[in-house]
Amino acid sequence: MSASLSSETRAEPNLTPLLDVVFQLITFFMLVINFSNDNFDQRVKLPVAGSARPVDDASKVAEDRLVLNIDSSGRLLFNGKNYSSDEAIEQIKLQAALVRLNVKAGGVKLDPSGSLPTRIVIRADRDMSFGPLYQLMNACQNNGFQKFEFKAMTGS
Repeated sequence: MSASLSSETRAEPNLTPLLDVVFQLITFFMLVINFSNDNFDQRVKLPVAGSARPVDDASKVAEDRLVLNIDSSGRLLFNGKNYSSDEAIEQIKLQAALVRLNVKAGGVKLDPSGSLPTRIVIRADRDMSFGPLYQLMNACQNNGFQKFEFKAMTGS
């Protein structure tokens, strides 16, 4: 026998397929992660309400929603930008048109009243006056949004 110990063949695993699978899993989880907290602007200090409670209905969580943050001076904070009252009304019109396009593309018919299925979540600063909030709510209602939700912190 002429075989020696130094000429043994070594079986080294090929790690390329394993790395490919790991990168695909990382990509998958990055795509499906929930970024809903990006809608909550940290500059808005919510009011404290003793009757505030968390959302516990699973159907409301899955519902389409639009989060509107309003700072202490009454300006709309939306998608990282500040909007004055006139710009906010135009932005509401644009969002309503986008919702209508999405509903139409999904094949869902709107109800005869024209109300949109999207829920408006309003996060208003505790130090703001009621006037800008009232204008924003009127703009939402005039453009077909009928479902509203207000955010507050629980009182302790």
